[in-house]
Amino acid sequence: QVQLAESGGGLVQAGGSLRLSCAASGGTSSFYGMGWFRQAPGKEREFVAAISTSGGATDYADSVKGRFTVSRDNAKNTLYLQMNSLKPEDTAVYLCAAQWIRYSRDGYVYWGRGTQVTVSS
Repeated sequence: QVQLAESGGGLVQAGGSLRLSCAASGGTSSFYGMGWFRQAPGKEREFVAAISTSGGATDYADSVKGRFTVSRDNAKNTLYLQMNSLKPEDTAVYLCAAQWIRYSRDGYVYWGRGTQVTVSS
């Protein structure tokens, strides 16, 4: 069973940048498609980005396309989310997720507990 732990969240001003990390343990991460999701207070959890097992394919929500970049280092069992040009509406708890082989906008089985990102205006 895969365990996921996010880090790197914090408070940043609008226009700033943050890089989130998600460390995976308990399995070989290169066999798992991985994704980032976020949940703002009072809102449903939403898809942010996903990446294939090799890192060769990615997918982004329209709201973050061109500003966020998802990547992974399988040797370090770590997933990343580089967030640039942050906006107040990006404020949310960011969670990483994993599923066997597939990468998609849903169907994830393993979830981290999340890291808070707050963007001030």
